[in-house]
Amino acid sequence: MIPDGHGLAASWHDDGGEPLLVGLDHVGLAVPDLDAAVAFHVQVLGLRLEHQEANEDQGVREAMLVAGDGGPGAARVQLLAPLSPSSTIARFLDRRGPGLQQLAYRVRDVEVAAAVLRGRGLRLLYEEPRRGTAGSRVNFVHPADAGGVLVELVEPPART
Repeated sequence: MIPDGHGLAASWHDDGGEPLLVGLDHVGLAVPDLDAAVAFHVQVLGLRLEHQEANEDQGVREAMLVAGDGGPGAARVQLLAPLSPSSTIARFLDRRGPGLQQLAYRVRDVEVAAAVLRGRGLRLLYEEPRRGTAGSRVNFVHPADAGGVLVELVEPPART
């Protein structure tokens, strides 16, 4: 959905003429048991475990899995399990059960992307970016403003 008053060109670029979204970063799946979900995706589907961590700020245990050679354009799946019964992912699982929880797009600068989208009338969940997987910076577009889908904006960590 394109907010009223904005043409298609606005949906493709930030205000400086650069592409707003630079790629699909990952698809996030809510799961009740992270270890079982990792085992299925690795042993049955053949994905490779790339990274696993507990993110206390987001209230999740998470695993990032990758298909193919794992290069920058490779398909990635993020598995998200609750750290506690009161976490956002636990509430999601209680309401909807396991399944698609988010669609994550890679951006060059999450603060710029958030400002552009706010300027286009969208609500973001956080005033400031938060820490995401493996040191990335993230924010989310409210699902009500994105056709019912939780859209994550991911700025990958700086390469050292």
